[in-house]
Amino acid sequence: MKKRTDARWMLVASMAIFGTLGVFVRNIPVSSGELALYRAVLAAALIAVFLIVTKQNIPFSKIKKEIPLLLGSGIAMGINWILLFEAYKYTTVSVATLSYYFAPVIVTAVCPFLFREKLTGRQILCFVMSTAGLVMITGTGSIAGGRDLIGIGFGLGAAVFYAAVILLNKFIKHVEGIHRTFLQFIAAIVVLFPYVVWTGGSRLYELDEIGWLNLLIVGLVHTGMTYCMYFSALKELPGQKAAILSYIDPLVAVVVSVTVLGEIMTAEQAVGGMLILGFTLFNEIAPAAEK
Repeated sequence: MKKRTDARWMLVASMAIFGTLGVFVRNIPVSSGELALYRAVLAAALIAVFLIVTKQNIPFSKIKKEIPLLLGSGIAMGINWILLFEAYKYTTVSVATLSYYFAPVIVTAVCPFLFREKLTGRQILCFVMSTAGLVMITGTGSIAGGRDLIGIGFGLGAAVFYAAVILLNKFIKHVEGIHRTFLQFIAAIVVLFPYVVWTGGSRLYELDEIGWLNLLIVGLVHTGMTYCMYFSALKELPGQKAAILSYIDPLVAVVVSVTVLGEIMTAEQAVGGMLILGFTLFNEIAPAAEK
């Protein structure tokens, strides 16, 4: 019981930390591609140390058939980060995050085609209502056609690639969570490094002390440390409870956006966000017989 309680608090902490990501990203004046690369490098380095200290060897002989899937998911993860960081530049953290959390809706829509799963009435309702929430976020007169709409587009692009990561992970059966994440980070680095070189190279020399501090926090805390906490907690918690607690991330992001960054969120956007989060959560807690 104590082990499960500790895991629950660990997951709560990791989700709350994820929710503050946008604040720190705003203080790192490098391109989105660079930031994604440095995030992956720092996180991979920290997880490598964790694996060495805990003496966890990666069983390459058992997972070699799944390496292409790991490579694909790592590429999708890297592109997902780039698009999310771009979204932060064009719109508020809350709107970018809520657009990004449309990913579970995309997964629900795609699964019947990939896995021959039949959509239930509840899933159809959740898809329709979550889509209505997205329309409310994007359709307000104050943002239509402006920079916010571009940011929402990047957020939805990030959601598509996050959904790709989720779907690819469904096919990966023989790689444990922390090993999977480490190898995905390595794959992301392999793709992001030439992309950064091709699009202008490194500008780390332009960072001041504040920029460096925020970069280290994003790479080591928000990615390396928090992913370790996240996957350690998932081992001990039922899937449904973990899914419910994961919604702490967007809720914290919205609160931080409004209270810390002073960003404006209209009533219509707030209702749209509640529709997206509420109905995707409703879909997550559906009875097992309906899924």
